[in-house]
Amino acid sequence: MKIYSVTDPAFKAYGQIVEGLSDAAGQIVQALASTPLPEGTDYVPSDPVLQQLPAAAQISDHCFGGMPVQFGWCNGHNTKLNCLEYHRDSEFNLGTEDFILLLAKQEEIENRLLDTAKVKAFRVPAGVLVEVFATTLHYAPCHCDAAKGFRVLVALPWGTNTERPVMESRTPEDALLTARNKWLLAHPESNEAKNGAKIGLTGENIDIAALL
Repeated sequence: MKIYSVTDPAFKAYGQIVEGLSDAAGQIVQALASTPLPEGTDYVPSDPVLQQLPAAAQISDHCFGGMPVQFGWCNGHNTKLNCLEYHRDSEFNLGTEDFILLLAKQEEIENRLLDTAKVKAFRVPAGVLVEVFATTLHYAPCHCDAAKGFRVLVALPWGTNTERPVMESRTPEDALLTARNKWLLAHPESNEAKNGAKIGLTGENIDIAALL
C-alpha cells in the first residue's frame, strides 16, 4: 500500500486542506497536546476545553457555516483499519503530530459491502487542518511514530457519534447505524464486529505497521 500525502492530487476526491485558519489551528494543537494519550485508541465526542476555545467559534463559522459543532478528539496508537464509517456531514481533523487516515468512498460500497482493496492511505502533517468529505469513509487515525502516537481533533456537527436514536428499522442502511449520524462498516476481525456491529468490509484488515 502506498501512503500518499494530503497535498497529493489523489486526496481531492476524499477531502481538502483548509486554508486561512492557521491561528485557530495553532490554538487547537496547543490544547490537544494536554489531552490523554492511551496505549490503544480512545475517542471523546466533545471536550469542554476545546469547546471553549475562541478557535472553536472560528471553525464553527468558517467550516460549518455557523452550525452547532462538537469539538472532540481521537487519541492513541493504531495501525489497523478495523472499520470504516461515514456521516451526513464533513469531518474536520487536525493533529499534534503527523498521522495517517485510511479512506475510501461511499460510492464504492456495493450491497452494503466494501472491498478493503479500495482503501487508500493519506498522511496528514502536524498542524494541518483537513476536511474529510461527508462521502468519504474513514475511521480511527493511524500513528506515524509509535513513540509519539496521535492526538487528533475530531470536529463534527453537534450530537454526532452519541447515543443511537431509538427507532424502527425501515431502510437497509439502518443496519449500519451504530450511533447518531454514524453509519459503520466493520471488518470481521474487528472488536466492533465481535460486539455486534454489522460486517461491511471484505478482504484484508489493513495494517500499515510494516510501512512505518
